Amino acid sequence: MSQSTTRMLSRVKSVYLFIKENGCVTTNEIAEEFGITDRTVQRDLHLLAYNGLVNSPNRGRWEITKKKVKIS
Repeated sequence: MSQSTTRMLSRVKSVYLFIKENGCVTTNEIAEEFGITDRTVQRDLHLLAYNGLVNSPNRGRWEITKKKVKIS
């Protein structure tokens, strides 16, 4: 795996854990926490949502789903 792919996967995992620990969070809160752009946050959330790990019950707010996930 390339360094950029590894870095991206690590960030996506961190975003998931941040949402899990903080409950329902906004896109802006995620961007501020990780020092990344809103667009990067959207890409990461899209990846997590595509895999059924997060959803957006209210526009701009995100929470984890009940899908079981093993984090290594």
